[in-house]
This record gives sequence, structure tokens and C-alpha cells, in this order.
Amino acid sequence: MAQLPQPEPARPVQEAPAAVADETDAADVSDDEAADEENLPKVALSSDLLYQLLKAEFDFREGNWKEPYAALIEASKQTRDPRLARRAAEMALSVNEHPSAMAAVGTWRELSPDSDEAARAYLGLAVLTDKLAEAEGILRQRLADAPITERGATMFQARQFIGRAKDKAAAAAMFERLLAPYRHMVEARILLAQSAFGRGDKVQAEAEARAALALKPDSEIAVLTLAQVAVDQGSVEAMLAKFIAANPKAREVRAAHARILVDQKQYEKARDSFEVLLKDQPEDLGTLYALGILSMQLDDPESAEEYLSHFTEVLAKSPDDERDPSRVLLMLSQLAEQRGDLPAALKWIGKIDSEDPALYFGAQVKRAQLMAKQGELAGARKVLAGLSPSEATQQAQVVLTEGQILRDAGQGQAAYLVLEDGARKFPKNPDLLYDFALQAEKLGRVDVMEKALREVMVLAPDNHHAYNALGYSLAERNVRLAEALALIDKALKMAPEDPFIMDSLGWVHYRMGKLDAAEALLRKAYALRKDAEIAVHLGEVLWRKGAQEEARKLLREARAKDPKSDTLRNTLARLQLKL
Repeated sequence: MAQLPQPEPARPVQEAPAAVADETDAADVSDDEAADEENLPKVALSSDLLYQLLKAEFDFREGNWKEPYAALIEASKQTRDPRLARRAAEMALSVNEHPSAMAAVGTWRELSPDSDEAARAYLGLAVLTDKLAEAEGILRQRLADAPITERGATMFQARQFIGRAKDKAAAAAMFERLLAPYRHMVEARILLAQSAFGRGDKVQAEAEARAALALKPDSEIAVLTLAQVAVDQGSVEAMLAKFIAANPKAREVRAAHARILVDQKQYEKARDSFEVLLKDQPEDLGTLYALGILSMQLDDPESAEEYLSHFTEVLAKSPDDERDPSRVLLMLSQLAEQRGDLPAALKWIGKIDSEDPALYFGAQVKRAQLMAKQGELAGARKVLAGLSPSEATQQAQVVLTEGQILRDAGQGQAAYLVLEDGARKFPKNPDLLYDFALQAEKLGRVDVMEKALREVMVLAPDNHHAYNALGYSLAERNVRLAEALALIDKALKMAPEDPFIMDSLGWVHYRMGKLDAAEALLRKAYALRKDAEIAVHLGEVLWRKGAQEEARKLLREARAKDPKSDTLRNTLARLQLKL
């Protein structure tokens, strides 16, 4: 007598088998199948039966499920083989015929009454089809039969099943009834808290979480649940801090507390917490990353570079498909550039080989900029020419970058031509038009500049930079000052704390002879940003007001910041002043 082979599914099995898979680990499945294997009937595989089974599979592959389903149900009853009923259930599920699937699983359970897999499949379908009364009986029995050490896990499985019910209110009420006899267990209280929180009952959720914590005061999951559901979120940080003081080894709670400190912008305290975590697990990637970001936030580039470098070393030793180091490499390149180490910045950027096309594109643009800074202008332009992005915004970015590196290299006319060509190709790109306008002004093409900036204002009405740039240009040329004032005032309303717009407004007031207003605005701007150009403007205003010693001091500060400043050179010439 030959045993029937288990048919392979022709289509992906949906919903109920997935529910089974969610709740069962590989060892459980193997044990279950092994037990089933011992109890399978011995059936002669006659030619008629073989034909019947093969025809069912072929018909199913052709898109017909009803006849194959019926054939397999009939064959399962004839042979007493539960695998055929299970296969019929899979066929019904593949087309979302839940009642038929339920019937097939019922036959499967009749043929294999001890099969836990069949029981779970039946339970999953009972919940899915909102036969909650049937599901409740099964789940209550499973909880009662579960060993005490496994009852918490069984509760969690029950919640997973119930979560698939369509009638959420009825499912929640059923879950409350199921767990009522076990409210003395921490796991039950935690699950009840999560259930209440999920349906929006925050008061009940907090009460259940506090009860869980009272049952086990050192439970990390209990205090974390309470932190999640607490009505007064302002009290959570202190609550977690108190728990950590009593349980200093509570790693998950310490990590959650550190994240709250970050949200509250308490970066120093957050970094201290992450450093404690790092001592315990010095190669934890998440902790290293957090410390790197926090160190950057705290303007501690040396520590940031140390943590992020270690991150890349750990990841290189143990690659993780879910972690792409590209963003960390970008940050390391940025840190190296900030400390003036361009070769190191290029080294980090050169390691980026991301599968994310946008990120890789950004890295190559940055690489070109770094090469240009090193004086490798031809190489930088070659890198840009080698990029072939499909999106228009990225194509425009290549033009923008090439224009910028040419301008920074002192090739103003070449930069103008590149940007002019780009503006023709991408006339709707406000960033490109803005850069083109500024470059036109540098070459004295103020008509081109004004036309381009007005186009930016149409394309991006909230672009305060365009209003400010045009207003400042008018003020600098000492023409149409009323219009300049209106433009800059509009820009400042959009960005009221921008020191550069304050500088422009102060400068136009100076041009209009309003020295006190100019001084007040320029002092405020310089307090916000110690920029060389703001210092020059404030210095000139003070010079005109007779405060010449303070003016000289400011102009010297500007020279120290930017000895090649055109604004400083022009101002000194206008004032006939030598520093």
C-alpha cells in the first residue's frame, strides 16, 4: 500500500495559512507534521485516484477552483487522507472563498482530530469569517490547556488571531472575556492595556498597564507599555528615569528613555544614556549611530567621527542587509570636509555604492564638488558628465553643480554660459533660475538677473530668497529704493529670523538715509550671524554715524573672516579708508 504524496500548492496560500505561519515556529511545524505522518492512512494509489488528483491540480492551474475543490474533498473522504482536505482549503482560500475553505478545514479536522495545524487553521478562518462564538470556545480551551509557562505566549497568539476579526468591537469584548480569568498575570494585563489603547480607551489602557507594573515592578515590558499608553505623556520621562534608577540594567527602558530625551532636545543627557548602553554592547550599531548623530547635534565633530567610523567598521565585519552605510559615509565625508581634510572626505564618499539611486546620485554630485575644491576642476566636470539621471530635477542639479564649481574656480563667464544653457533647458526650475540670476548680476547683466528672479517669484511665490536678492540688488545699486524696501520687507515676513534678509533691510534703510533704523537691523542681524558682509554693512553705517572706532573694529573682523571680500574692498574704497 503506497502513501499519497502531499500535493504542492499551485498558487500562494492566503490568510488562514498565513495566520498559522505567524503563530508557529519551524520546530512546531516539523513536530506537527511528523505526528500527522505517523497517523496518515495507507491508501493504494490506483490509476483512477492518481488521475483524479492530477486532473484537479491541472484544472486549478487553469483558473478553475470549484471542480478541483470538490474532487479533493471527495477524495479526502474516500481515502481518509487529511492532506487532501487541507489542499482543498488552500484552493478555496486562493480565491477568497472563505465559507468553502472553512468547510474544507472542518473536514481536515475530522480526518486529523489531533492536528494542531488544522485546529489553528480552523480558528483563523472562524475569526476571519466573524464566527466569533466558535473562535471564543476554541481559544478559551487553548488557554486553559496551555502549560503555565506557555500561557502568556498563548494569550499573545489569541490576540493575533482576534486582531483579524472584522467586527473590532466584538473582538475586543471577546478578548476581555478570554483574559478575565488570568488578570493575575502580567502578560494578561499588558495585552489588555494594548487592546484598550488600540481601540482608543486611554484611561483603561493606563489602568491595565499600571496593574501590570504593580504585579511585577521590575518588568521592562510593563513600564514600556505604561510609557506608551500614559494619558499624561509629560510624565513619561521622569517615570522611566525612576525605573532606570531602580533597575540600572534595564537596557530597553534606558534606550526608550534616551529617545524621549532626544525628542525633548536634551541632547547631552541623551548622549550620556546612549554611552551607558554602548559600554554594555560596544558594537551595537543602533547605539553607535545614535551617538554619532547626537555628537553632530552637540557640535562635537571629533566624537561624531569616532562613533560613525566605528559604525562602519562593525558593519563591515558583520554585514546587515537591512542597514545601508551610505548615509553614515556621507556624514563622515561631511565631517572630514568640515575639518579641511578633503582627501579623507573623498575617501568616505568614494565608498558609497548604494542601491538607492537618489542617494548614489547625491554622493556623486558631492564627490564632484570635493574634487573641484581640491583643484581637480576637469575631473569634477568629468564626474558630472558621467551622470545620466532620468529625472529632470536631477538633470538640473547637475547643471547647478557645474555652474557652482566653475564660479568658485573663478570662471565666471563659463559658469554663466552653463547656467544660461540650463535655464533654457529647464525653464521651470526655480533653483536653477535663481543661481543663473545671481551669476548674471556678478557679470553686470542686471536686466537678465531681474527677469530671472521675477520668473522665480512666479514659479515659487514663497521663495523669500528671490525677493531678498532682487531687493538687495536694487539697494546696492541705490535705485528704486521704495520697491527694494517692499521686496525685502515681503521676504522678511516669510522668514522673520533670517539674518541675511535683516541685513538687506538694514542696507536699504541706510541707502534711504535712515541710519538709526539701519543700525538697529544690522546689529540684530550680526548678533544672529557673525557674517563678514553683515559686519561690513554695519561698519559703514557706524562710520557714517561717527562711531569710527567701532566701525574699524567691525571692518577688521570682516577682513579676518573673508580677506577676499568684494563687499569689503568696495566699502573701503568708498569710505577712502585704510585698516
